Amino acid sequence: MSKHPAEPISIFDLRIVKPALVESLKKLDPRDLWRNPVMLCVEIASVITLVTFAMSLTGANREPVWFTGLVSLWLWLTVIFATFAEALAEGRGKARAASLRKSRSDVSAKRLKKPEFGSPFETVPAETLRKDDYILVEARDMIAGDGDVVAGAALVNEAAVTGESAPVVRESGTALLSPGAPR
Repeated sequence: MSKHPAEPISIFDLRIVKPALVESLKKLDPRDLWRNPVMLCVEIASVITLVTFAMSLTGANREPVWFTGLVSLWLWLTVIFATFAEALAEGRGKARAASLRKSRSDVSAKRLKKPEFGSPFETVPAETLRKDDYILVEARDMIAGDGDVVAGAALVNEAAVTGESAPVVRESGTALLSPGAPR
């Protein structure tokens, strides 16, 4: 039985960064940037300043070469960083979702025979749990599914689901969210 939630995924994990780099270059397509009008405008300005820079290099423009070159560089860095950050966030989200799906198959639950303290239980895979099943959750156990606390209280780490790092108090009458439960 898995006792701990999935390991945190580093933001600099190469399994996420490499695909994010490729995806960020694909996102430079204006048809993709159409969803983000601010970045689309910055990309259009980047193209205009790049053309102005090229004209300054040939002498066809009276703008200082260094100025148009730096403005163009900063605009392109802004667009590339924005698309990379978006692709990285998407990659992290996909990796986290895959990790949660995997952890669901690793989680076991202690299904109670009767909904009472001290009742005997059987250990079953989390995916076999059904509505109206009662489970026993002890210290450091991973919660096998969404549900309501019917008896007792505990500090529960819901970081894998909510992103909130501080444990929350869950007591009789409150809802539980689990990283192993289907959405």
